[in-house]
Amino acid sequence: FSALASYAHLLAVLLGAMMIIALVVNPAIVFFKTKQNPYPLVFQCLRESGVTAFFTRSSAANIPVNMALCEKLDLDEDTYSVSIPLGATINMAGAAITITTLTLAAVHTMGIEVDLMTALLLSVVAAVSACGASGVAGGSLLLIPLACGLFGISNDVAMQVVAVGFIIGVIQDSAETALNSSTDVIFTAAVCRSEQQKSQ
Repeated sequence: FSALASYAHLLAVLLGAMMIIALVVNPAIVFFKTKQNPYPLVFQCLRESGVTAFFTRSSAANIPVNMALCEKLDLDEDTYSVSIPLGATINMAGAAITITTLTLAAVHTMGIEVDLMTALLLSVVAAVSACGASGVAGGSLLLIPLACGLFGISNDVAMQVVAVGFIIGVIQDSAETALNSSTDVIFTAAVCRSEQQKSQ
């Protein structure tokens, strides 16, 4: 049961971090850009894009859903026809969270001390690496050995972490994709609405 508790604890940390991004950080960015209440837009995007992405577990497969949602929101087609496919490829906040969290879990297990600057460097490496994650199920897990290399962790141990990622991947990857895909529409809508406000 202790192993199951460890998996549950790791999953709770991952989901908690993703919820903070989805419900605190993203709305703050939208508010900064539009100066309007961001939560109606955030919840609509989570409901209409995030739920579908949760079950497909693929940002690429969710592109048509996001395009239809952008059309429903009456956004500028010239903007969303570029931002949605581009976002499905490089907007991977959930992947950055997964890479960082699972790498820190490996570091903790190995008993390696991590100072603040190293943790920040890991976050930057994870964010840049996440841009290269494929938009398919489990795409972010294969970048964990790269981040583990920052701490001198061997590839054997890193691949064990990847295996743990696959064990919790059904829920973790679904939530990660829901965050990634819904964020594409949220930020596209924020930019379009900000531009509309400027032109009025």
